[in-house]
Amino acid sequence: MKFLDRAKIYIQSGAGGAGCLSFRREKFVEFGGPNGGDGGAGGHVWAEAVENLNTLIDYRYQQHFKAKGGRPGEGSNRTGASGDDLVIKVPVGTQIFEEDEETLIADLDEPGERVLLAKGGNGGFGNAHFKTSTNQAPRRANPGQPGEQRTIWLRLKLIADIGLVGLPNAGKSTFLAAVSAAKPKIADYPFTTLHPNLGVVRVGEGQSFVLADIPGLIEGAHEGAGIGDRFLGHVERCAALLHLVDGTQEDVAGAWRTVRGELEAYGEELAKKREIVALNKIDALTPEEIEERKAALSEASGADVQLISGATGKGMQAMLHKLMALAAAARGEQIKPAEVEPEDDHWTP
Repeated sequence: MKFLDRAKIYIQSGAGGAGCLSFRREKFVEFGGPNGGDGGAGGHVWAEAVENLNTLIDYRYQQHFKAKGGRPGEGSNRTGASGDDLVIKVPVGTQIFEEDEETLIADLDEPGERVLLAKGGNGGFGNAHFKTSTNQAPRRANPGQPGEQRTIWLRLKLIADIGLVGLPNAGKSTFLAAVSAAKPKIADYPFTTLHPNLGVVRVGEGQSFVLADIPGLIEGAHEGAGIGDRFLGHVERCAALLHLVDGTQEDVAGAWRTVRGELEAYGEELAKKREIVALNKIDALTPEEIEERKAALSEASGADVQLISGATGKGMQAMLHKLMALAAAARGEQIKPAEVEPEDDHWTP
């Protein structure tokens, strides 16, 4: 299934039904009077967040949505039926914007959350509504109100606890595949990952968090270089970022600065999020190279650099417990210290 996180759609609510112009005419009833009923209301257009969707691909093939209109009123004071509401179902984490893509209408980040996008038109009054003591035979009925028309943008931001960032080929997809059941594409060339991937990581009994892997960033991504920074929106909701740096490259400090520069250029508070820096692929390095590159990366980032290998699993258990603690803290959950600290360095998926 193709991943789509942005879609433009056109919506229209239902128009109200027209009021009826009618008079009661029966044998032996000399003064029947007006009996035209009111028109029914048009259907509304709603957006609802549901849990069984994770992409906006449905809205690539259908962009126009229109709610049912109300039925017109009828004689004998019969009111027309109201039009059915139209519910547009979107994944949890979808933001809805006006046509300018800047004005936020709603942010649906909870399952079952709803927002009214277009209100249906009211039904028109029939002539029975206008009868008075001085106007006992009104020959007037109102048309129904037209529905609202809007053009809106849907933008999906994945709901994840931890976000994976780094340069292309930093080992992000390998890390995700090693710690979860996700099966992202893995290859030895840059930009293997072309769209975000999600994986659920189980750390212990009843302990799990969601990990998001996004395509790699290169210098100038905020200006459109490479795949650009359009997928960074998927880590805006994360509690923390796991920044993987490829330990096999010479300038690990420069690699870290490149990605940090793109995060700061993107904004959206990403640069202020808690960051865990990890030197990956240590299985391909000698002990001397590991110490040298860890020192350089620690000096550049000012962080306590973690040493891991996604291929062999070395250092992964301690890393997962650390990430689990950050995710639990963001949710307001409590984890016992004994459960956070790993018993040994042997890791199994």
